[in-house]
Amino acid sequence: MERHGDDDSMQTINNHDKVSGTTFLVHDLSGSLLPELEEQGTMRRNDYYIPVSGEEKAADFGNTKDGGVSKYSKYDSIPLNSLKSDEAASGPKQGPTFQDGQRRVDYVLTYHVQKPQSVRRKTSRFADYRILRSLRRSLSTMRSGGTPPSKEDPEIAAHKHRLDYHEDDKRFRQTEFEDNLREVGLELEKDEGNKIPGIGFLKIHAPWNVLCREAEFMKLKMPTKKVYEVKQGSNVVERINLFIHKVTAPLHPKVEPNRPQNVKHLSHPFSREKQHLFDLSDRASFFDSKTRASIVYEVLKRTRCTKAKYTMGITSLLGNGVYTAAYPLHDGDVDGMGAEANDRKILYEEWASYSVFYKYQPIGLIRKYFGEKIGLYFAWLGVYTQMLIPAAIVGVIVFLYGCATVDNDIPSMEICDPRNNITMCPLCDRACSYWKLKTACGTARASHLFDNPATVFFSIFMALWATMFMEHWKRRQMRLNYIWDLTGFEEEEDHHRAEYEIQVMQKTLKKQDMSPKDKKVKLTCTDRAPAYMMGLFIMLFMIGVTFAVVFGVILYRISIRAALHMSSNPTARSNIRATVKGTAAVINLVIIIIMDEVYGAVARWLTLLEVPKTDKSFEERLIIKTFVLKFANAFSPIVYLAFFRGRMVGRPGDYVYVIGSYRMEECAHAGCLMELCIQLCITMLGKQLIQNNLFEIGIPKIKKLIRRRKSDMDSQQQEDYNMTLERHEKDHFLGPFVGLSPEYMEMIIQFGMVTLFVASFPLAPLFALLNNIIEIRLDAKKFVTEVRRPIAARAKDIGIWYNLLRGLSKVAVIVNAFVISFTSDFIPRLVYQYMYSPDGSMHGFVNHTLSYFNVSDFQPGTAPLQPMHLGYEVQICRYKDYRETLWSNTPYDLSKEFWAILACRLAFVIVFQNVVMLMSDFVDWLIPDIPKDISLQIHKEKILMVELFMKEEEGKKLLRDNHTNQSPFQPRSRPASHTPSKC
Repeated sequence: MERHGDDDSMQTINNHDKVSGTTFLVHDLSGSLLPELEEQGTMRRNDYYIPVSGEEKAADFGNTKDGGVSKYSKYDSIPLNSLKSDEAASGPKQGPTFQDGQRRVDYVLTYHVQKPQSVRRKTSRFADYRILRSLRRSLSTMRSGGTPPSKEDPEIAAHKHRLDYHEDDKRFRQTEFEDNLREVGLELEKDEGNKIPGIGFLKIHAPWNVLCREAEFMKLKMPTKKVYEVKQGSNVVERINLFIHKVTAPLHPKVEPNRPQNVKHLSHPFSREKQHLFDLSDRASFFDSKTRASIVYEVLKRTRCTKAKYTMGITSLLGNGVYTAAYPLHDGDVDGMGAEANDRKILYEEWASYSVFYKYQPIGLIRKYFGEKIGLYFAWLGVYTQMLIPAAIVGVIVFLYGCATVDNDIPSMEICDPRNNITMCPLCDRACSYWKLKTACGTARASHLFDNPATVFFSIFMALWATMFMEHWKRRQMRLNYIWDLTGFEEEEDHHRAEYEIQVMQKTLKKQDMSPKDKKVKLTCTDRAPAYMMGLFIMLFMIGVTFAVVFGVILYRISIRAALHMSSNPTARSNIRATVKGTAAVINLVIIIIMDEVYGAVARWLTLLEVPKTDKSFEERLIIKTFVLKFANAFSPIVYLAFFRGRMVGRPGDYVYVIGSYRMEECAHAGCLMELCIQLCITMLGKQLIQNNLFEIGIPKIKKLIRRRKSDMDSQQQEDYNMTLERHEKDHFLGPFVGLSPEYMEMIIQFGMVTLFVASFPLAPLFALLNNIIEIRLDAKKFVTEVRRPIAARAKDIGIWYNLLRGLSKVAVIVNAFVISFTSDFIPRLVYQYMYSPDGSMHGFVNHTLSYFNVSDFQPGTAPLQPMHLGYEVQICRYKDYRETLWSNTPYDLSKEFWAILACRLAFVIVFQNVVMLMSDFVDWLIPDIPKDISLQIHKEKILMVELFMKEEEGKKLLRDNHTNQSPFQPRSRPASHTPSKC
């Protein structure tokens, strides 16, 4: 609002708020109150009075000595209705409030403020005024013969001018945005106190009329006065559920409401015309803090700054530094003697504590406090963790079966039997010498723990388990949708992202001849094609980097093995295989953890280049890119060990070389399954303990320690200082909420390790279960105490994550089929037992898998340097492969046993895949997606809603008839639809 001189006696005002019916008391410049202006009318927008700050008044009128805020600068307009609002009059204080102690703080924006000692203009509107005043002061100084002003370096002055212009531009945008917020009905209060130097807080309150308007616009389902009984099914089912509830009562958190569980309010999308259907006896709690914050956030997203070069919303303002942060407030403190009872404190005690790890999660309270999207994540995580219990039990049983039968495993006994004097060919050229098969006894016995007939059963079980998990989650999700009144909820198209709008604006401005039709410009696929191609190329390049890292670890294993064989230390030579396996697995783990962070940053950068139109599109593209890169990073070493190592080795005298004299790696005699198990174990435990848990616990503590070290206060002073901070100031020190994608991604990668290669590591579900028990409480503590309160987002499912889970469960069937067929010795043992064994037993299986090699056929320069290492001259050595004997017409060629086993392996893959998938599809078909009782209740709700509206129409009709009969000659009343709403 503009002012034209020092003699203005009052401020022009449209005193009545047409949106809310709120009347303002307005101060004139002398401090007296203007009379109240009454005006009636229907609801309109953009009729709010725009307050003028004290700094601008001081700049214009010069009525303060220090150029600061005058007597009436803090509150230039006070809504009368807010002094005695419905929210404040009904019940206790509902969270943080404005300084009047009544209006609740629903949202907070933070911004940088100038230091008190630097007096600058607030906006660029007053630049000309300040220049003129400076010229007058200079002229008066020169005329009076005073001291001339000191000269300033022109570069410094220019730099200050640029900074001032930049700050003025920010202030101008901030002022316009806040004026627009007032115009749409929000109430604002600034706090630029000295508790946090350099930071100002803009507290936002949504009055009742704005809440009603936006709830109707957002189609929020709110509980009506109608209450109906919820039946759990038949009497038998109800009794069983009641019995289970009593048995598991100690496992339930103490947060449930004190109302019967079989009673539910009928919900309906909020409507201002039908307010009489809703229970508005307590308006303060009708819209809870989570809903109020989400409503304010929707208003912020729709509000735009239009006077700047580009149309800017809250996201753009945050990105350009106009505001530094935006967040809703937590309900209160979680610890301390003075902490009042609130939802946050209850969540901290009954959910975010490690002492309640055995209890169920309070999903209802989580949803109430954080919203449906976060509630669905923790509900899904809880279902996943519960389903891991039977998988872990079966996995432990399979492992114990391997331990119990290891002494009866005939192939292991033959390898360990010293009477089988089998001499094996060297494992590398020149440096390695001949060795005895009995030295691989330990590896063979350990391999039997994971490579036994029970692993086949476990693979089939885990494939069906994955299907059961998906079906169980779908049913749980539908039940939550019913309980949370999300049935029929459809996500509307998101608002355009700020980056997309800026790109569109830049494209529009580039057009020389712009017709009216060109004002609405969209980014087409042609515009984004270079970004897409660049993104695809970079992703392929990063995947190539992953493969290069795997190749580097392969070279490490080969070179270290050769070096240890050449070592004169007998201890090092005796533990060569274990040393190489362990160190290579640890190196892979370290590289995976480092590259995970790199790939996350690359995926985000590539997604930003594509300029997605909406937040949902941005999130889905980011998830896909991150998943592809991190999946390749985590599973490339595992895939190599499972399917490529030992496949293209060649044979003695004709080996395949990688680089120079380094030949391809061979598997141990018992196969590569043991090494695959070690790699899975170290990767899984390392990622969970280090990346997921240690980082999440350690990084916040390190940041807190650094802040404490930088502070000049001791612990007691810091504690006293924290006690003086308001809620919005305390939340400012918390970390920002970065979304659920990192949490989901951790679990998706874990789900892949549990299902994809479970045939080689039956203990994976157990380790995942133990990790998730900690992960739930760790994430809970992070959400409750360490990060700012997230915006409550509505969602009826977990989105694209469900598709990724379903895809992994399908791929797991194929992967486990190939692991059993080609990585383990399950198929070769079956073929030998039923086709080649003379007595139908496993006796002679080890000898059957070994071929003969004449040492005189070594290529020049590849024979061992120490051929007498065993104490005698070796003429013939053995190696693991199916090849023709030395006395056949075609020595060293692949034998018919090799082709028979290969055919059986391929046949097993086809049969296993089709049988297991058929069983999974049958289970999917057998279990309905929607529980029967929920389906009946949804149908019942629809009937009750129709009856409610029919009764309402009948009541309206009866009222009109009675009114007509009582006063037939009176003028016809105005229709009900034209009656002003209570809002």
